[in-house]
Amino acid sequence: MNQRLQGRTVLVTGAARGIGEKVARLAVDEGARVGLVGLEADRLQGLATDLGDRAVWREADVRDGEALRTAIDGCADELGAIDFLVANAGVASYGTVRNIDEASFERVLDVNVNGVFRTLKHATPHLAASRGHATVVASALSFMPLAAMASYGASKAGVEMLALAYRQEVAHLGVTVGLVHPSWIDTDLVRGAEADLPSFAAMRRRLPYPGNVTTSVDDAAVAIVDALVHRRSRVYVPRAVVVANWAQGLLNSPVAWPWMRRFAARTVPTLEREVDVLGRNDQLVP
Repeated sequence: MNQRLQGRTVLVTGAARGIGEKVARLAVDEGARVGLVGLEADRLQGLATDLGDRAVWREADVRDGEALRTAIDGCADELGAIDFLVANAGVASYGTVRNIDEASFERVLDVNVNGVFRTLKHATPHLAASRGHATVVASALSFMPLAAMASYGASKAGVEMLALAYRQEVAHLGVTVGLVHPSWIDTDLVRGAEADLPSFAAMRRRLPYPGNVTTSVDDAAVAIVDALVHRRSRVYVPRAVVVANWAQGLLNSPVAWPWMRRFAARTVPTLEREVDVLGRNDQLVP
Protein backbone atom coordinates (compact mmCIF):
# COMPACT_ATOMS: atom_id res chain seq x y z
CA MET A 1 0.00 0.00 0.00
CA ASN A 2 1.08 3.58 -0.65
CA GLN A 3 -0.12 4.86 2.75
CA ARG A 4 -1.92 7.68 0.94
CA LEU A 5 -4.07 8.38 4.01
CA GLN A 6 -1.23 8.39 6.52
CA GLY A 7 -2.08 10.69 9.41
CA ARG A 8 -5.68 11.20 8.26
CA THR A 9 -8.94 10.10 9.87
CA VAL A 10 -11.98 8.55 8.21
CA LEU A 11 -15.47 8.13 9.69
CA VAL A 12 -17.62 5.42 8.08
CA THR A 13 -21.32 4.82 8.71
CA GLY A 14 -22.81 1.43 7.98
CA ALA A 15 -19.40 0.07 8.92
CA ALA A 16 -20.45 -3.32 10.32
CA ARG A 17 -20.48 -5.17 7.02
CA GLY A 18 -20.36 -4.90 3.24
CA ILE A 19 -18.97 -1.79 1.60
CA GLY A 20 -18.55 0.06 4.89
CA GLU A 21 -16.44 -2.68 6.45
CA LYS A 22 -14.23 -3.02 3.37
CA VAL A 23 -13.72 0.75 3.13
CA ALA A 24 -12.66 0.85 6.79
CA ARG A 25 -10.16 -1.99 6.31
CA LEU A 26 -8.70 -0.47 3.17
CA ALA A 27 -8.47 3.01 4.73
CA VAL A 28 -6.44 1.55 7.60
CA ASP A 29 -4.21 -0.25 5.09
CA GLU A 30 -3.67 3.16 3.49
CA GLY A 31 -2.51 4.60 6.82
CA ALA A 32 -5.70 6.16 8.18
CA ARG A 33 -7.30 5.89 11.58
CA VAL A 34 -11.00 5.11 11.31
CA GLY A 35 -14.21 5.68 13.22
CA LEU A 36 -16.77 2.91 12.78
CA VAL A 37 -20.44 3.81 13.24
CA GLY A 38 -23.38 1.51 12.71
CA LEU A 39 -25.61 -1.16 14.13
CA GLU A 40 -24.53 -4.71 15.07
CA ALA A 41 -22.26 -3.87 17.99
CA ASP A 42 -20.62 -7.32 17.99
CA ARG A 43 -19.50 -6.94 14.39
CA LEU A 44 -18.28 -3.37 14.95
CA GLN A 45 -16.31 -4.42 18.01
CA GLY A 46 -14.84 -7.38 16.13
CA LEU A 47 -13.80 -5.17 13.23
CA ALA A 48 -12.24 -2.63 15.59
CA THR A 49 -10.34 -5.44 17.29
CA ASP A 50 -9.02 -6.63 13.92
CA LEU A 51 -7.90 -3.10 13.06
CA GLY A 52 -6.22 -2.55 16.41
CA ASP A 53 -5.39 0.88 17.77
CA ARG A 54 -6.19 2.48 14.41
CA ALA A 55 -9.96 2.09 14.92
CA VAL A 56 -12.63 3.30 17.32
CA TRP A 57 -16.31 2.40 17.16
CA ARG A 58 -19.72 3.55 18.30
CA GLU A 59 -23.09 1.86 17.89
CA ALA A 60 -25.78 4.18 16.51
CA ASP A 61 -28.84 4.06 14.28
CA VAL A 62 -28.83 6.80 11.63
CA ARG A 63 -32.57 7.16 12.28
CA ASP A 64 -31.79 8.45 15.79
CA GLY A 65 -30.30 11.93 15.46
CA GLU A 66 -29.15 12.31 19.06
CA ALA A 67 -27.53 8.87 19.18
CA LEU A 68 -25.83 9.56 15.85
CA ARG A 69 -24.54 12.96 16.99
CA THR A 70 -23.13 11.39 20.14
CA ALA A 71 -21.45 8.63 18.10
CA ILE A 72 -19.89 11.04 15.60
CA ASP A 73 -18.69 13.41 18.32
CA GLY A 74 -17.30 10.49 20.32
CA CYS A 75 -15.34 9.15 17.35
CA ALA A 76 -14.06 12.65 16.56
CA ASP A 77 -12.87 13.11 20.15
CA GLU A 78 -10.99 9.80 20.12
CA LEU A 79 -9.55 10.28 16.63
CA GLY A 80 -8.72 13.93 17.16
CA ALA A 81 -10.49 15.02 13.96
CA ILE A 82 -12.63 13.84 11.09
CA ASP A 83 -10.86 14.46 7.79
CA PHE A 84 -13.05 12.23 5.64
CA LEU A 85 -16.62 10.99 5.97
CA VAL A 86 -18.16 8.05 4.12
CA ALA A 87 -21.95 8.20 4.52
CA ASN A 88 -22.64 4.61 3.57
CA ALA A 89 -25.49 3.35 5.78
CA GLY A 90 -28.42 2.17 3.67
CA VAL A 91 -31.21 -0.39 3.40
CA ALA A 92 -33.62 -1.72 0.78
CA SER A 93 -37.10 -3.19 0.87
CA TYR A 94 -38.97 -5.50 -1.47
CA GLY A 95 -42.08 -4.73 -3.42
CA THR A 96 -43.79 -2.40 -5.83
CA VAL A 97 -45.68 0.71 -4.76
CA ARG A 98 -48.81 -1.44 -4.89
CA ASN A 99 -47.66 -4.20 -2.54
CA ILE A 100 -45.02 -2.70 -0.25
CA ASP A 101 -46.31 -1.78 3.19
CA GLU A 102 -46.10 1.83 4.30
CA ALA A 103 -43.74 1.18 7.21
CA SER A 104 -41.18 -0.52 4.97
CA PHE A 105 -41.30 2.26 2.39
CA GLU A 106 -40.90 4.90 5.08
CA ARG A 107 -37.98 3.00 6.67
CA VAL A 108 -36.03 3.04 3.41
CA LEU A 109 -36.53 6.79 3.03
CA ASP A 110 -35.68 7.43 6.67
CA VAL A 111 -32.42 5.46 6.61
CA ASN A 112 -31.25 6.34 3.11
CA VAL A 113 -32.24 10.02 2.96
CA ASN A 114 -32.88 11.28 6.48
CA GLY A 115 -30.02 9.14 7.79
CA VAL A 116 -27.59 10.79 5.38
CA PHE A 117 -28.99 14.21 6.31
CA ARG A 118 -28.39 13.48 10.00
CA THR A 119 -24.91 12.15 9.27
CA LEU A 120 -23.92 15.21 7.25
CA LYS A 121 -25.48 17.61 9.73
CA HIS A 122 -23.64 16.23 12.74
CA ALA A 123 -20.36 15.65 10.91
CA THR A 124 -20.26 19.16 9.44
CA PRO A 125 -18.61 20.90 12.43
CA HIS A 126 -15.80 18.36 12.35
CA LEU A 127 -15.40 18.50 8.57
CA ALA A 128 -15.37 22.31 8.68
CA ALA A 129 -12.63 22.23 11.32
CA SER A 130 -10.47 19.95 9.14
CA ARG A 131 -11.58 21.38 5.78
CA GLY A 132 -12.45 17.79 5.04
CA HIS A 133 -14.28 15.77 2.42
CA ALA A 134 -17.61 13.93 2.61
CA THR A 135 -18.43 11.03 0.32
CA VAL A 136 -22.09 10.03 0.07
CA VAL A 137 -22.93 6.56 -1.24
CA ALA A 138 -25.85 6.92 -3.65
CA SER A 139 -26.60 4.40 -6.43
CA ALA A 140 -26.93 3.87 -10.14
CA LEU A 141 -30.65 3.87 -9.31
CA SER A 142 -30.33 7.57 -8.46
CA PHE A 143 -30.96 8.15 -12.16
CA MET A 144 -32.21 4.76 -13.45
CA PRO A 145 -35.81 3.94 -12.46
CA LEU A 146 -36.44 0.24 -12.03
CA ALA A 147 -39.74 -1.52 -11.39
CA ALA A 148 -40.07 -3.00 -7.88
CA MET A 149 -37.24 -0.75 -6.65
CA ALA A 150 -39.36 2.38 -6.16
CA SER A 151 -38.53 2.93 -2.49
CA TYR A 152 -34.80 2.41 -2.98
CA GLY A 153 -34.66 4.44 -6.20
CA ALA A 154 -36.62 7.30 -4.67
CA SER A 155 -34.29 7.35 -1.67
CA LYS A 156 -31.13 7.32 -3.78
CA ALA A 157 -32.41 10.03 -6.13
CA GLY A 158 -33.25 12.05 -3.03
CA VAL A 159 -29.86 11.54 -1.45
CA GLU A 160 -28.13 12.66 -4.64
CA MET A 161 -29.99 15.98 -4.56
CA LEU A 162 -29.30 16.27 -0.83
CA ALA A 163 -25.57 15.79 -1.39
CA LEU A 164 -25.44 18.21 -4.32
CA ALA A 165 -27.21 20.93 -2.33
CA TYR A 166 -24.99 20.24 0.68
CA ARG A 167 -21.91 20.59 -1.57
CA GLN A 168 -22.94 24.17 -2.32
CA GLU A 169 -23.76 24.93 1.31
CA VAL A 170 -20.37 23.91 2.72
CA ALA A 171 -18.06 25.02 -0.08
CA HIS A 172 -17.29 28.29 1.69
CA LEU A 173 -16.19 26.24 4.73
CA GLY A 174 -13.55 24.46 2.67
CA VAL A 175 -15.50 21.19 2.75
CA THR A 176 -15.76 19.18 -0.46
CA VAL A 177 -18.43 16.60 -1.25
CA GLY A 178 -18.49 13.58 -3.54
CA LEU A 179 -21.09 11.07 -4.66
CA VAL A 180 -20.62 7.35 -5.31
CA HIS A 181 -22.95 5.60 -7.73
CA PRO A 182 -22.56 1.82 -7.47
CA SER A 183 -24.52 -0.58 -9.60
CA TRP A 184 -25.07 -4.08 -8.15
CA ILE A 185 -22.39 -4.87 -5.56
CA ASP A 186 -21.84 -8.35 -4.12
CA THR A 187 -23.15 -7.48 -0.66
CA ASP A 188 -25.56 -9.13 1.76
CA LEU A 189 -28.24 -6.80 0.38
CA VAL A 190 -27.97 -8.12 -3.19
CA ARG A 191 -27.38 -11.76 -2.18
CA GLY A 192 -30.33 -11.64 0.23
CA ALA A 193 -32.63 -10.27 -2.46
CA GLU A 194 -31.66 -13.02 -4.86
CA ALA A 195 -32.20 -15.68 -2.19
CA ASP A 196 -35.60 -14.30 -1.20
CA LEU A 197 -36.85 -13.48 -4.71
CA PRO A 198 -35.67 -15.80 -7.51
CA SER A 199 -37.11 -13.47 -10.15
CA PHE A 200 -34.85 -10.66 -8.91
CA ALA A 201 -31.76 -12.40 -10.29
CA ALA A 202 -33.57 -13.10 -13.57
CA MET A 203 -34.58 -9.46 -13.82
CA ARG A 204 -30.99 -8.30 -13.36
CA ARG A 205 -29.76 -10.65 -16.09
CA ARG A 206 -32.19 -9.07 -18.58
CA LEU A 207 -30.94 -5.53 -17.94
CA PRO A 208 -28.50 -3.99 -20.44
CA TYR A 209 -24.87 -3.56 -19.40
CA PRO A 210 -23.79 -2.48 -16.81
CA GLY A 211 -27.08 -3.27 -15.09
CA ASN A 212 -26.53 -7.00 -15.63
CA VAL A 213 -23.15 -7.30 -13.87
CA THR A 214 -22.15 -7.54 -10.22
CA THR A 215 -19.05 -5.83 -8.87
CA SER A 216 -17.08 -7.16 -5.92
CA VAL A 217 -17.15 -5.35 -2.58
CA ASP A 218 -13.37 -5.08 -2.76
CA ASP A 219 -13.52 -3.23 -6.09
CA ALA A 220 -16.19 -0.87 -4.73
CA ALA A 221 -14.09 -0.14 -1.63
CA VAL A 222 -10.98 0.53 -3.72
CA ALA A 223 -12.94 3.05 -5.82
CA ILE A 224 -14.30 4.80 -2.73
CA VAL A 225 -10.96 5.04 -0.92
CA ASP A 226 -9.32 6.32 -4.10
CA ALA A 227 -12.09 8.91 -4.27
CA LEU A 228 -11.27 10.02 -0.73
CA VAL A 229 -7.58 10.39 -1.53
CA HIS A 230 -8.33 12.54 -4.59
CA ARG A 231 -11.48 14.20 -3.15
CA ARG A 232 -13.42 13.18 -6.25
CA SER A 233 -16.84 14.69 -6.88
CA ARG A 234 -18.24 11.63 -8.71
CA VAL A 235 -17.42 7.94 -8.64
CA TYR A 236 -19.14 5.24 -10.73
CA VAL A 237 -18.85 1.55 -9.86
CA PRO A 238 -18.28 0.05 -12.38
CA ARG A 239 -17.12 3.01 -14.42
CA ALA A 240 -19.60 2.23 -17.18
CA VAL A 241 -22.40 3.48 -14.90
CA VAL A 242 -21.38 6.97 -15.99
CA VAL A 243 -23.04 6.28 -19.35
CA ALA A 244 -26.38 5.73 -17.63
CA ASN A 245 -25.98 9.06 -15.85
CA TRP A 246 -25.22 10.88 -19.10
CA ALA A 247 -28.10 9.10 -20.84
CA GLN A 248 -30.74 9.45 -18.13
CA GLY A 249 -32.76 11.88 -20.23
CA LEU A 250 -32.99 9.28 -22.99
CA LEU A 251 -33.65 6.42 -20.53
CA ASN A 252 -36.65 8.29 -19.15
CA SER A 253 -37.95 9.55 -22.48
CA PRO A 254 -40.81 8.36 -24.70
CA VAL A 255 -38.17 6.78 -26.96
CA ALA A 256 -37.17 4.26 -24.28
CA TRP A 257 -40.65 3.76 -22.81
CA PRO A 258 -41.80 0.89 -25.09
CA TRP A 259 -38.81 -1.23 -23.98
CA MET A 260 -39.24 -0.25 -20.33
CA ARG A 261 -42.93 -1.12 -20.48
CA ARG A 262 -42.26 -4.57 -21.94
CA PHE A 263 -39.48 -5.19 -19.43
CA ALA A 264 -41.72 -4.26 -16.50
CA ALA A 265 -44.61 -6.33 -17.81
CA ARG A 266 -42.38 -9.42 -17.75
CA THR A 267 -40.94 -8.60 -14.33
CA VAL A 268 -43.53 -7.03 -12.06
CA PRO A 269 -46.23 -9.72 -11.79
CA THR A 270 -43.76 -12.44 -10.76
CA LEU A 271 -41.95 -10.18 -8.31
CA GLU A 272 -45.20 -9.13 -6.69
CA ARG A 273 -46.29 -12.75 -6.30
CA GLU A 274 -42.96 -13.69 -4.74
CA VAL A 275 -43.10 -10.78 -2.29
CA ASP A 276 -46.65 -11.75 -1.30
CA VAL A 277 -45.59 -15.36 -0.73
CA LEU A 278 -42.51 -14.23 1.22
CA GLY A 279 -44.81 -12.37 3.58
CA ARG A 280 -42.48 -9.45 4.32
CA ASN A 281 -41.02 -6.41 2.60
CA ASP A 282 -37.92 -5.83 4.72
CA GLN A 283 -34.73 -7.80 4.31
CA LEU A 284 -33.50 -10.00 7.13
CA VAL A 285 -29.83 -9.32 7.86
CA PRO A 286 -27.96 -12.66 8.02
